[in-house]
Amino acid sequence: MSFQLNEEQRTIRDVVREFGENEIRPVAREHDDERKYPHELVEKAAKYDLVAPSIPEEYGGAGMDMLTTAVITEELWRADPGIGSAIGSRGFGTTMIEKFGDEWMKEEWLPKVAAGDAATCSCISEPAHGSDVASIETRAEEDGDEYVLNGTKMWITNGTIADVAVVMAKTTPGERHRGITAFLVPTDLDGFETTKISNKLGIRASDLAEVVLDDVRVPAENVIGAVDQGFYQLMTFFAGGRTSVAAQAVGVGQAAVDAATDYANEREQGGQKIREYQAVSHKLAEMATNIEAARSLTYRAATHVEDGDDQTAAKFASMAKLFASEQAVDVADEGIQVHGGAGFVTDHPAERFYRDARITKIYEGTSEIQKNIIADQIL
Repeated sequence: MSFQLNEEQRTIRDVVREFGENEIRPVAREHDDERKYPHELVEKAAKYDLVAPSIPEEYGGAGMDMLTTAVITEELWRADPGIGSAIGSRGFGTTMIEKFGDEWMKEEWLPKVAAGDAATCSCISEPAHGSDVASIETRAEEDGDEYVLNGTKMWITNGTIADVAVVMAKTTPGERHRGITAFLVPTDLDGFETTKISNKLGIRASDLAEVVLDDVRVPAENVIGAVDQGFYQLMTFFAGGRTSVAAQAVGVGQAAVDAATDYANEREQGGQKIREYQAVSHKLAEMATNIEAARSLTYRAATHVEDGDDQTAAKFASMAKLFASEQAVDVADEGIQVHGGAGFVTDHPAERFYRDARITKIYEGTSEIQKNIIADQIL
């Protein structure tokens, strides 16, 4: 099976890479230091169809497939994970709207997101429930032709900047996964309150928040899909989401390889470039090999997601996320080692890549959860 990019995909990759080098990298450290969301860069990225590129053309998007989207994600994270995350997650939740939402939902929100004029978020995790989605406690109680939502959501990407949220809530108390419903919730409704989480280890340019729903009233027509079907709807997207995280990991891992290689070519010790020491050159060789292996597995997962075989896609997406995220963290760690003391300070981006890579082992399902999924598939 070949995962070579076609001419169009290579062109898109090159455009994103140039955008990253010219627009993102020069301001990456500033946004990380100041924990500043890159609003202007998001607007520029939208002009290149880099914001939610999978949105169908009929709704103003580019209609790109999973492999092309993964390539875009990889290049954005290669330029800078924090800003890359902000751009890449701008439409987090649009796939749920596209696949299960009513036509009015698609027409109202998808063109705005594709144009960079609106942001979405997905409110799933809670303070006590991360990996165990079936146990969420946020409730949605029917009241006439409305639903009243109450609960707290945690670790919500785009929480403070989103214009609309996809909220998972229990509509049938006492049930686990069978009693969850997805709602489309505009964030300007009364009772929708957010608190920014700013003390993050990495990807500091992206937005993260706690969301509190205090008697938020939404019309019954804002149910996405069908009542009590939200969990099943959500499960269909995990393969794509995990493949995207794998692409993120490949991107930051490649950035760490690039930085370490550049430093080895510049740094002199003992009268020669440190690249000439076998201990350093072998380290770089292993780093590059491991990231290339992660890239191949990620591209394979992307093709399976696009093919639509849910079981195969789930297995390879979990494999790709597990392997790529583990390699990204290890490679970023080795990148620090190549830099020596210089890698321990902010004068070089190596320490930022080390911090940024760590999240890829946690969100969209921890490495431990991925191992459970893979084991279930092969056993």
